[in-house]
Amino acid sequence: MFGIGMPELIIILIIILIIFGAGKLPEIGSGIGKGIKNFKKATKEPPEELTGPEEDNQETEDKE
Repeated sequence: MFGIGMPELIIILIIILIIFGAGKLPEIGSGIGKGIKNFKKATKEPPEELTGPEEDNQETEDKE
């Protein structure tokens, strides 16, 4: 994995712990987890049809 072994990963984790502190690590982990979950969800869902700006303007004018 790019020449990164266990000692390098441990050093990186220690640096992250020093920078962010122990209190912020759960927040960072949950944020990363939610981001990955949303990314996987977005890649599996079919894309929604987007309307052009002209169609949006006509819809708002019809409502008024």
